[in-house]
Amino acid sequence: MTTPTTLLILGASGDLTSRLLLPAIAQLLQRQPDRALVLRGAGSDDWSDERWQEAVRTAFATVGAEDQVARVAGSTYTKADVTDRDALAGLIAGVEGSLVIYFALPPAVTVAACEKLVDIPLPAGTVLALEKPFGSDEQSAAALNALVTRIVPENQVFRVDHFLGRSTILNIMGVRFANRLVEPVWSADHVEKVLIRYDEALALENRARYYDKAGALVDMIQSHLLQVLAIVAMEQPADLDEIDLRDAMAAALRATRIVGDDPARSTRRARYTAGTIGERSIPAYTDEQGVDPARGTETLAEITCEVDTARWAGVPFTLRSGKALGDRCAEIVVTFRPVRHIPGGLTGRPADGGVLRFSLGPDRIDLELNVNGGDDPFALRRDVLSTGLGKGTLLAYTEVLSEILDGDVALSVRGDAAEQCWRIIQPALDAWRSGAVPMEEYAAGSRGPDDWQTSHGTTA
Repeated sequence: MTTPTTLLILGASGDLTSRLLLPAIAQLLQRQPDRALVLRGAGSDDWSDERWQEAVRTAFATVGAEDQVARVAGSTYTKADVTDRDALAGLIAGVEGSLVIYFALPPAVTVAACEKLVDIPLPAGTVLALEKPFGSDEQSAAALNALVTRIVPENQVFRVDHFLGRSTILNIMGVRFANRLVEPVWSADHVEKVLIRYDEALALENRARYYDKAGALVDMIQSHLLQVLAIVAMEQPADLDEIDLRDAMAAALRATRIVGDDPARSTRRARYTAGTIGERSIPAYTDEQGVDPARGTETLAEITCEVDTARWAGVPFTLRSGKALGDRCAEIVVTFRPVRHIPGGLTGRPADGGVLRFSLGPDRIDLELNVNGGDDPFALRRDVLSTGLGKGTLLAYTEVLSEILDGDVALSVRGDAAEQCWRIIQPALDAWRSGAVPMEEYAAGSRGPDDWQTSHGTTA
């Protein structure tokens, strides 16, 4: 790690850089004292080097890494139109050693910049780091993949999904593959249903420019939760490297589709109305600044998928995400089938055969078991074995950046997987645009529409 790597951030004056990338860089430097990093920023804002360096110092301070600022003291900022070939070539000229180009840009600007990069000479091994969304449908994702692989090979493209850097997501693999209690029962023979949920108490939070064009289905399910499904459903890879792991994930996604190919029955959407979250009064989504009500954007989405393999045939995988909900709930819930027979004399037959729950933030694993004892030794009741994993020692982007700077793309989204995610949700998008699936409503601060609490396995 003594050979310097140049990290060139395009869109360096934007919110993504200050809020996520720079704190992660600080934490990474703090944990890796031998890493040599040259940090360069470029963007459309008319910043001086001093203004950029102040942004770096402020971001480093948010994670208590002020002592690491000196390691990027020579960081520079260039005002540049990154869609201009000469401007891009000027940013890259003179780079020695490894280069990572991080596109902290809107999708259309990223595409325009990549088009100019095609005929610009790059240092050997250059890595391109792209933020979601990767295209706007399967066809555009395929076109973007074709474009970036004209610049560098696929194994030098890092499509960022910070969910894949979360400690709990990685812990799923440890629990699955390292425990004889779990590994033999990880299939349709024993699993009744799976719920992957990411409910947020946050509302729009001034993100209308992006969110109103995306909605909950594209923003969270297409880009994040389907990757989580792939980890839960994949076959065991031989190794957790960029070939075997991503081959296994891509195979799981290729086998995934909306249940019955029927989005009218297997998907739902809703939008929040005015309400209260804690002490905050939340306006209706359609009254939020920057929202175009005519777009019909959903703020809560749910799809139920099936994974058409021998391991998972018949098991519903429900993916749900929404905003302005009363309680933040981020979890993966694996519900086991009821046992075939309970001896006479035991009372209170349970509804299921137990639940394994992975909670994100704070990270925790719960195993819910049916046990007897207590006041009535023959009565079955539910008890929980729990282990807290804390908040994790690393920011999700810290793990991601470490992999990017090392040129290891194992924890990124491969091009074919990105295309498959669009394929999976496209029937839902088409059905919603045609009005085949009604837009329901829920009050901000509630748990969602009332009837969602008792169907589709949402409350698993």
